[in-house]
Amino acid sequence: MSGLGTLFAQYNVLGAFWMTVQLTVWGALGALVIGTVVAVCRVSPVGVLQTFGAWFVTILRNTPLTLIVALCSLGISNNLKIHLAPSDSNTFIVDNGFRWAVVALAFYHATFVAEAIRSGINTVPKGQAEAARSIGLGFGPTLRHVVLPQAFRGAIAPLGNTLIALTKNTTVCATVGVAEAAYMMRNMIEFNPSLLYWIFAIMATGFVILTLPMGLLFTWLSNRLAVRR
Repeated sequence: MSGLGTLFAQYNVLGAFWMTVQLTVWGALGALVIGTVVAVCRVSPVGVLQTFGAWFVTILRNTPLTLIVALCSLGISNNLKIHLAPSDSNTFIVDNGFRWAVVALAFYHATFVAEAIRSGINTVPKGQAEAARSIGLGFGPTLRHVVLPQAFRGAIAPLGNTLIALTKNTTVCATVGVAEAAYMMRNMIEFNPSLLYWIFAIMATGFVILTLPMGLLFTWLSNRLAVRR
């Protein structure tokens, strides 16, 4: 156990995984908001919005996440000087890198959220939307009050899978210096190569602890909130 104790003494393991949790939470919230908007665009009767939604999903979903993270952090932030944190702050580099990483994660995973919600929308019987319109509800109110509540219930399982994937994909942010779990692992391997097995054990255990409860929770929610037809 001396090797494990050495790693915990030299590195802030809990702090690194806490950064992973923060990236996951904020990235998931951003992906949910953006993905919902894109899903609405995809089912909108307006052709321009449909085209925008389709291109958004097609382009971002087929672009490697590493490239998106690098574009946000290195291209937009470093080259275009568009910052998301006050430049005079003592923690500017950390805050700016973290926020651009969240933006990258949110936009990339929003494509999967949009498709999950769109699949949920397709499970709602057309007769319910037609009934809503027959009593005078427009497209927006019909979506808000009738279609989307059922669509979210039908999309719980794929949304849970997306959240688990997002949690694991936070490791990509290590490429731009965000000090999350993968960034810590890289430093561990560089300076403590003799403890390689302990390093991988820490990483594997940490991500299992983060993702396993998510899978169980979303499985329970999927069964609990399933729309009975």
